[in-house]
Amino acid sequence: MRPWTRPFRGRIDELTIDSSTLVGNLPGDPTVRPVWIYLPPGYDAEPDRRYPSIYLIQGMTGQIDMWRNRSAFRPTTPENIDALFAGDGPGEGAAPPAIVVFVDCWTSYGGSQYLDSPATGAYHTYLCEEVVPFVDARYRTMAHRDHRGITGKSSGGYGAMITPMLRPDLFGGLATHSGDALFEACYGPMFAEAARALRDDHEGSIEHWQADFSSRPAFSRPTDQPIFESYGYAACYSADPDGTVRLPFDPATGELDAEIWERWLRWDPVRVARTPGGAAALRSMRAIYIDAGDHDEYFLDMGAEAFRRACVAAGAPEPFFEVFPARHGGIEYRYPVAIRYLAERLSE
Repeated sequence: MRPWTRPFRGRIDELTIDSSTLVGNLPGDPTVRPVWIYLPPGYDAEPDRRYPSIYLIQGMTGQIDMWRNRSAFRPTTPENIDALFAGDGPGEGAAPPAIVVFVDCWTSYGGSQYLDSPATGAYHTYLCEEVVPFVDARYRTMAHRDHRGITGKSSGGYGAMITPMLRPDLFGGLATHSGDALFEACYGPMFAEAARALRDDHEGSIEHWQADFSSRPAFSRPTDQPIFESYGYAACYSADPDGTVRLPFDPATGELDAEIWERWLRWDPVRVARTPGGAAALRSMRAIYIDAGDHDEYFLDMGAEAFRRACVAAGAPEPFFEVFPARHGGIEYRYPVAIRYLAERLSE
């Protein structure tokens, strides 16, 4: 096991997109965004060949350079993807070659859930209307939804479920690893933790927490995580038109606010899959891949099963489904498994 960077058989082009969609976003986050395009071995040697494309998106707090973070005794995600297409990855032989697009949708709230929100910015539109055309114009993609997929983990897994249901004209396949779904199970337990932390450490005030959080190293208090996540998700799911972020619970008690919570539930992939539009989109998919660890701290194994059932009820193609021994973190080795699955089906 080599501890340093492995030589690539394919290559990664590191480009930027000067986004017009993100101009004027309320947090003032960057509008020039990095995008990495992985090109498989043989791309340059076969100038007439076209390839399916797979968009890889990140979880909450993810930013694009984190893909090169190395865990002990494990390759990085780009190295795993390169090995997959070179024939050294999981499965038998090399995966059918595909272009893999690493997308950055980081925000000051930690993420965007790949939705348009007045609080964070128009990241769904950015992904669909700027990133996809940018890639298709510069690389030899098979520029049709039947040959375009999307995949991610956690909030990236959420984006991989919701985006094709909103834009089945663009994406014909999806793969979700421990994606946010069945919101009462994955988010509900977090709200009580956040309310208690606000009460005990921040006078019940989100503004007090924000001032404290920005004055010290991020996440240096153990209670930061549930507050940060609750507020960050609220910025995506329940922001008012003026950008005011509405928490779905009373900070003093944790009691749900029914009206705001309903605004969250409208974005739950399990519930979207049960709508006529969501069900029709799922029926049109050429590939659906769902997995999760069986001891996921956010109960996303429950969400995975609920989403699988919703796909089946919608009449979608039979999903690949697996619950495997793991928690929420440390499952980056699953990315190439799903990418192979998508590449095989989107190449046809």
